[in-house]
Amino acid sequence: MNTRIQSDRTVIAGPVGGIEVLAEQPDHAPRALALIGHPHPLFGGTMENKVVVTVARALRELGCVTLRSQFRGVGATEGTHDEGHGETDDQLAVIEHGLNAYGDLPVIVAGFSFGAFVATRVADRLAEDGRPVAGMVLVGLAAGSVEGIRHYEPGPVREDALVIHGERDQVVPLANVLAWSAPQNLPVAVLGDTGHFFHGKLHVLRLLIERWWRATAPAGQ
Repeated sequence: MNTRIQSDRTVIAGPVGGIEVLAEQPDHAPRALALIGHPHPLFGGTMENKVVVTVARALRELGCVTLRSQFRGVGATEGTHDEGHGETDDQLAVIEHGLNAYGDLPVIVAGFSFGAFVATRVADRLAEDGRPVAGMVLVGLAAGSVEGIRHYEPGPVREDALVIHGERDQVVPLANVLAWSAPQNLPVAVLGDTGHFFHGKLHVLRLLIERWWRATAPAGQ
């Protein structure tokens, strides 16, 4: 594995102020641009979360330029938490930045927990603009009632979206995600004997992403 990843950390202009962005480039010509969102910022979520980093590194090794950004109020990103609305606007700005910087590449949206919920909203907005995403990776998706205090209603997603959830998720019950996916006939990859943060299962997470990539060819290769 290449231990010297070419990366660029910057602050770009967003709808309500600066957005801190970390881009990591693949070893060869990029095949796609992948945006990875992080967990809820009011509960310690950042773009350095180990699940987010695992997803980003897996996609980078598959040939993507990966973009991670801090949500509002985290790190150098300005603004205050907006329950996914303003965060969606910010993520769209990050994608525009990535396309301008790295070329007109297929776009993949990914995320963990709250970040996965935001990814579904980003995909919806891009589809409305006539620019559908090439792929989706949703890990520990926030759906339904979460810890009894928040409620999320992600919309339908691509039929080839990769949805991964822990059997013993203590934050987002597996039943919530199954209830969301069932009407779509959308498979969910369930990792047994693990919770929301996939302790001891990150290597399996990487393997599932690699298999999904080869099966769906999201970058058209």
